[in-house]
Amino acid sequence: MHFSICGNSDHNKKGHDKYIASIQVEQNEAREPEDVEFDDPSYIQNIMPQRTILALDPMHQQNSMVYKLGVELHFDGGGGGGLRQVQEPKQPLNKRIGDLLARMTLPEKIGQMSQIERENATAGVVREYFIGSVLSGGGSVPSTNATPEAWVGMVNEMQRGALSTRLGIPMLYGIDAVHGHGNAYRATIFPHNVGLGCTRDQELAKKIGAATALEVRATGIPYVFAPCVAVCRDPRWGRCYESFSEDPKVVQLMASVISGLQGEIPAGGRRGAPFVAAGGKRNVAACSKHYVGDGGTDGGANEGDTAATFHELLSVHMPPYYTAVAQGVSTVMVSFSGWNGAKMHANRFLITDFLKTTLRFRGFVISDWGGIERITTPKGADYMLSVKLSIMAGIDMIMIPYTYTEFIDDLSTLVKNGTIPMSRIDDAVRRILRVKFTMGLFENPYADNSLAGELGKQEHRDLAREAVRKSLVLLKNGKPGEKPLLPLPKNAGTILVAGSHAHNLGYQCGGWTITWQGVGGNNLTTGTTILDGIKRAVGHGTDVVYSENPDAGFIRQNEARFDYAVVVVGEPPYAESFGDNHNLTIPAPGPSVIRDVCGSVRCAVVLVSGRPLVVEPYMGAMDALVAAWLPGTEGQGVSDVLFGDYGFTGMLARTWFRSVEQLPMNVGDARYDPLFPFGFGLQTRAYGR
Repeated sequence: MHFSICGNSDHNKKGHDKYIASIQVEQNEAREPEDVEFDDPSYIQNIMPQRTILALDPMHQQNSMVYKLGVELHFDGGGGGGLRQVQEPKQPLNKRIGDLLARMTLPEKIGQMSQIERENATAGVVREYFIGSVLSGGGSVPSTNATPEAWVGMVNEMQRGALSTRLGIPMLYGIDAVHGHGNAYRATIFPHNVGLGCTRDQELAKKIGAATALEVRATGIPYVFAPCVAVCRDPRWGRCYESFSEDPKVVQLMASVISGLQGEIPAGGRRGAPFVAAGGKRNVAACSKHYVGDGGTDGGANEGDTAATFHELLSVHMPPYYTAVAQGVSTVMVSFSGWNGAKMHANRFLITDFLKTTLRFRGFVISDWGGIERITTPKGADYMLSVKLSIMAGIDMIMIPYTYTEFIDDLSTLVKNGTIPMSRIDDAVRRILRVKFTMGLFENPYADNSLAGELGKQEHRDLAREAVRKSLVLLKNGKPGEKPLLPLPKNAGTILVAGSHAHNLGYQCGGWTITWQGVGGNNLTTGTTILDGIKRAVGHGTDVVYSENPDAGFIRQNEARFDYAVVVVGEPPYAESFGDNHNLTIPAPGPSVIRDVCGSVRCAVVLVSGRPLVVEPYMGAMDALVAAWLPGTEGQGVSDVLFGDYGFTGMLARTWFRSVEQLPMNVGDARYDPLFPFGFGLQTRAYGR
């Protein structure tokens, strides 16, 4: 039963204040409120602090103005009318979890294990099926260019559905935020992880995590599917830009972003227990993904198979999870990929025996999007089998995301017929409740608009600009026997800026920006292109000529005008399997622009990409080459370093190969003949520093 209460005091014959709680029992049948006496006034005050009032119950407003509280009460047996509190924040965490779990029905438990997509998550659906979590997939938004207020309103409407259920367990809303709050219009988009790894700056990563948490919270969302702690061993993989490095040590270093997202775990905190800073209003629950070995698949195939011994898995792909668990990460997402032919979504040994038992992870394990369907071949061939194998493997919450009624029905059947024991269901729900209690979701289930100003705030954009500067890697600076070209002089007559990526905000940001796959152009969100940054950096007397794709004739006619050129080319946006690439060449017209421009004018080439690409054929024509990765919305960070306001400091976190025939090739391999080795990066000094 879920009780709503209001209190008053009287004076009884013993001379003590008598406190009366009018208990409104929320059930289908109508019942009169019941009065229960309390002799201790502090008891009522603890039950009814103003801060625990959540909202008027919309289901009962016409009949009674009853406040719904962030506490839940029930009667002990016997005629004494004893009343105890089971969701009071001061109670021990395990007691709160146990008390609530003991009163849940099977449908309520399975509902908690279900995560559904925003598109079909109405308040009515959340209420009817006791849905425990809702998500926005890539590009899933309340409306085009939605404001923070629109996001908050949407999330709160779903939350009202959750809180109007019998037990009022709050819903947990999640979203991808792999390089800032990528789904949100006007959010700060930070460099993707492939660039951040080149900074080797764990404090910077922590600050980025904290800024991302604030921007996500600005839209009313308390949970992010980030960070990706994959160790990408083959750049042909379409998700390689989500990885900090091919070296697990660098990934572990940069996993400090978790402490930024969730808050710093206190000294002496329990190892493996989920942690979100007290109150949780400025932090979010994080999710380390994709467990485990997603970056080691054969040929870099997304959702492929990683062939490795257990020792290799532990030494290369597992270390970031040691770090994540030690930092109190709240959740872990399972990988689509397999290990030695066995799908991770069905791997009990690695999920239950190793992650939960050996590493003592106490948060919850979540599937990837429709991940359990991929257990069978073809996908979804035997859904009930997929439900059975994934739940028994140890996955606690299923990102369904659409066929939730089928999942709920099949899991219910499997429990009722004894195929899946109730103990496995209870373990899953206990872990989900632990995260929700730890992050303060029961005390603060509703979002408000007080953080709306955090979305895209200048302080965060300045931080992103700093991250861009530190992530750039200078690969070449000057031809043999000539002076270095960089830093570029700000005061020049005329300079040429060319290339498909010079003035394209969407290309700078890459995948997971506004939409799942990302989108080109300058109308997707707010930011500064590399061309914008160049124009702001040069002196007032310098003329900047921009031509996206200048042909050879244009160059011949104008080459005498240009003091130097900046050519910005690279990859278009992509995500996941759409980014798998077996040739890794610079897409057209990039090569022809490099040849035409750099063949006639001293040029610096800026490569915007999610991974190293084949560049050796063009090295002789270039005077300078900069790896800019996927810098995000703050393109001025590129010009900051090109023109010497700051020096180049980035170092490769990935081996830069000569040809794809060498792949996979990683630092430490016996056969290692890269164009630029892991850790390479030329340095420059800032002007006047």
